[in-house]
Amino acid sequence: MLSVTLDDCVVQTFRAGGKGGQNQNKRDTGVRVIHEPSGARGEARDERSQLQNKKLAFRRMAESSEFASWVKKQAGSDALLAAQVERELWPDRLKVETKDEEGNWV
Repeated sequence: MLSVTLDDCVVQTFRAGGKGGQNQNKRDTGVRVIHEPSGARGEARDERSQLQNKKLAFRRMAESSEFASWVKKQAGSDALLAAQVERELWPDRLKVETKDEEGNWV
């Protein structure tokens, strides 16, 4: 399972301007979220609240084509790893050891 949170991203704030009047002009309400491993970025300056813009920017980053291709790449590498583990678990390759009464491996 793949999990990406805001902790995995770089979050930048900036002055957005536009609707919202003085609040928008004097506070950093614009938000840019950058997921460095994939290079995906999302930006929002639509709302008056930084928190709402942060949610929008994260959603836009997660919906970007760069992020989608990175997720596919990550899933592909996990599938290769899963196939390798599966091969190692074949009965002819599997070695099971137990301890005898004296505690020695047999």
